[in-house]
Amino acid sequence: MKIYSTLQRGEFHTHYCEDFLINEELSNNQRLIAVMDGCSTGKEAVFSSILFGKILRNIAKKIGYKFFVEKEVTGPKLTLENVLKELFDELKIIRNKLDLEFNELLSTLILGIVNSNNAKAEIIVVGDGLVCVDGKEYHFEQEDKPDYLGYHLNEDFNFWFEQQKQRISIEMFHDLSISTDGIYSFKNLKNKENQKEESEIIQILLKDIPEASATNFLDRKLIELSKENQIPTDDIAILRLVI
Repeated sequence: MKIYSTLQRGEFHTHYCEDFLINEELSNNQRLIAVMDGCSTGKEAVFSSILFGKILRNIAKKIGYKFFVEKEVTGPKLTLENVLKELFDELKIIRNKLDLEFNELLSTLILGIVNSNNAKAEIIVVGDGLVCVDGKEYHFEQEDKPDYLGYHLNEDFNFWFEQQKQRISIEMFHDLSISTDGIYSFKNLKNKENQKEESEIIQILLKDIPEASATNFLDRKLIELSKENQIPTDDIAILRLVI
């Protein structure tokens, strides 16, 4: 399985990239992937997305160690639920320890558990973003008002989890991408008449076939787009897995 990723600050964000991504191995055949987008209207938005990522990275290490010791790996669906519950609980602890306000914990989250042996995957989208599976696009739009996980930390996890409808169960894939909503933000700031359509940007980044040796495929595509004055105005984080 080839894994391509890119993380870039948007043109309209002058100081920090508020997106983040992680790609962690859980076992020989299972991976945790995630992209996060901190809320620009929240407080110090870069903090929330990186915090989510750091917690998820630590959870992945603990789960990976458990799988190794117990010699038993749960399926993607159950692993996804366990990861989310751990994230939910850890965020509560950190919020209380640091006395954080709710608007310091606002980040979207696209989280996936992928089995590289049988090409199964379980994806959940908390907020907005884009998932692309073998050319089929799943757009999650919440009219710039994402229902952030940070809004629900006082709730019972099981109750919250049962309400989540933005989920995709994938029985088999060859090409899977997850992206923050920065993929919708490309603009030609020099000549609006030469602005590429949203569908063209998605085709270039999520559907064009990567060269076998091009591990930096997505970074190169962004450079090529920038040379055509097609610039992401919002931060963008993409993970793409090709089998």
